[in-house]
Amino acid sequence: MIDQADKENWQKVEAILTAKFGLEPQPDMDAVLFLVGVRELGLNKRKFKKDEKLDVLHIAICRVLSAYGFYELEGLDKDGWPHYIIKEKLPNLKPGEQSVLMKQAVIRYFLDEGLM
Repeated sequence: MIDQADKENWQKVEAILTAKFGLEPQPDMDAVLFLVGVRELGLNKRKFKKDEKLDVLHIAICRVLSAYGFYELEGLDKDGWPHYIIKEKLPNLKPGEQSVLMKQAVIRYFLDEGLM
């Protein structure tokens, strides 16, 4: 269960992204992760193909969960795309628990990166 501080911080993340990108209604987790992935790539002004969008989401998931020790950046490929290795297997979580973990990881990313 998400606590009150995390709930307020998640609302701040949503407000930041809504203000910066004009996302209405508030962005869902996929949109937030996509924006994190694009930020990590540094390719803000580029259109992505469908398969690339999945790769961008994967980069974001690895990046935000790396703070918890689940992934580690292995390096960049020749095109500048980051590659991660699994350091610790993710625990088996129920969907609600997965949602809480991802929100906490995104909040931590925003805090660690000085975005809020």
